[in-house]
Amino acid sequence: MMQDMPGEERSLGDLFGDLTRDLTTLIRQEASLARTEMGAKAAQVGKDVGFIAAGGAVAYAGLLGILGAIVALLARAMPVWGAALIVGVIVMGVGGFLVSRGLSALKRADLTPHAAIEALTGERSESHGRAPTRRAVL
Repeated sequence: MMQDMPGEERSLGDLFGDLTRDLTTLIRQEASLARTEMGAKAAQVGKDVGFIAAGGAVAYAGLLGILGAIVALLARAMPVWGAALIVGVIVMGVGGFLVSRGLSALKRADLTPHAAIEALTGERSESHGRAPTRRAVL
């Protein structure tokens, strides 16, 4: 007669039940860890974005001062309204160019989180013998 081991006394259904509970607990713990980590990172990013915004506001004030000085300089040779118009048109042209360039770069950007999708689905393009594909997301 074989000696019964504690693991052999449990049914297959009990073992699968334990596996399901343990797997559920593991997934919940991982999700909680990810939320905690992302919360801490988001707080730091928020602080850094605040510094960037403050720096941008100060730089913008400096730019306005420089543009005012350019208008004043041009006003020595022409009416003030003409100097302001010339400076305004040039600044609007530069701004329009920058916006256009940024929009076209965003349209070309692939913002799909490929690594996260592969990790969640367990699929890898290399394992299927084909090159990874990039899909455009608008």
